[in-house]
Amino acid sequence: MKTATVFEIKRFAIHDGDGIRTTVFFKGCPLKCVWCHNPEGISPKAEIGYYAHKCKNCGECVSVCPEKCHKIENGIHAFDREKCIACGKCQDVCLGDALKLYGKEMTSDELFDIVSEDKLFYEQSGGGVTLSGGECLMQSDFCAELLLKLKSVGISTAVDTSGFVTKRAIDTVFPFTDIFLYDIKAFDSDVHKKATACPNEIILENLAYINSLGGKAEIRIPYVPEFNAGEIEKIAKYLSTLECVTKVRVLPYHNYAASKYSALSMENTLPEALPTDGEIENAKRILRAHGLEVI
Repeated sequence: MKTATVFEIKRFAIHDGDGIRTTVFFKGCPLKCVWCHNPEGISPKAEIGYYAHKCKNCGECVSVCPEKCHKIENGIHAFDREKCIACGKCQDVCLGDALKLYGKEMTSDELFDIVSEDKLFYEQSGGGVTLSGGECLMQSDFCAELLLKLKSVGISTAVDTSGFVTKRAIDTVFPFTDIFLYDIKAFDSDVHKKATACPNEIILENLAYINSLGGKAEIRIPYVPEFNAGEIEKIAKYLSTLECVTKVRVLPYHNYAASKYSALSMENTLPEALPTDGEIENAKRILRAHGLEVI
């Protein structure tokens, strides 16, 4: 049986598709968005987040780490990430919740048992299960296996994707996906590459492909003033030509993830400028002017 690396299972989610949902976050992403608010989802491998401000210097982690990654000297906790194998033993004993394991190997049966527990809530609210990331379609075969199990018991499904995936990945999950939550970060490829380190031709081609298949897509536009403020008109014009677009959600950029970058020893690339309410409302106005439903 296939396994996948999952870094979070969020129950009672209300922003990842219609109704009450459970969102499964998969590790691994091909993009490097400067504003990424889930940096723990970028690497496909499990990793430990160390939140130094929570550390109580209790030494419990030192006693259980098989690789001797943790040391406390002169009241200071030192963590050697290079030695870490992300076994999670330190997280299990940490008294201050300063250590967090991001990434656990799970089978589709294990995930199905967890996410199907709230089937009644899905049915009553018009919700279901959303697969997200990272980029969940980097593990498309596993996703298809899980989605099939969910559909077999009548649970609605959604796939949250950047679109920077192979056409095969789309084909693999399409029969078992009720709707795609599809990110459009920019229309101009150079703008997209500056913001994500990748061009966007594949992303636009895959959305057009979903459209040709008769699929449905809720478009999600992260609004980041320093990067894509000038892209909204072009995005709106393009989306207005597609029948698959059910609605558009504008996501105001936030910088709440700063502590995660530090905990993972990653460079913090989060932009400084936050969008104003006026900028968000203007973006919505432009989208509506092209006949798009904006939520």
